Amino acid sequence: MSQFRAPSPVRQTASADVPATPQTAVTVAAALAGALALAAFAGPAHAQATEKCYGVSKAGQNSCANAAGTHSCAGQSTKNYDGQDWKAVKAGTCAEMGGKTAPFNGTGTPKDGK
Repeated sequence: MSQFRAPSPVRQTASADVPATPQTAVTVAAALAGALALAAFAGPAHAQATEKCYGVSKAGQNSCANAAGTHSCAGQSTKNYDGQDWKAVKAGTCAEMGGKTAPFNGTGTPKDGK
């Protein structure tokens, strides 16, 4: 009796016309997302530091959530120059704009043109 030997499976090689497998697509997407996150974190060398400046943003022009906790996102302030709402400004410029670097009760009085 002769022994039967099954042929070995044919290996497929990747070629340009073969679409990426889902695992490869996920790996590429993850690598791209990581690279973008790193680039965003590193930022350009000329990026300037900012600070929170309370009492200088007009209604709907705040940078993020307010100190009072009444809203949680940018652009949601409802009154001009609210002392609980802040706007991101170049570090060291808040006081000259007429704002404060800490939240306060009441309404701010920003200087003209700011």
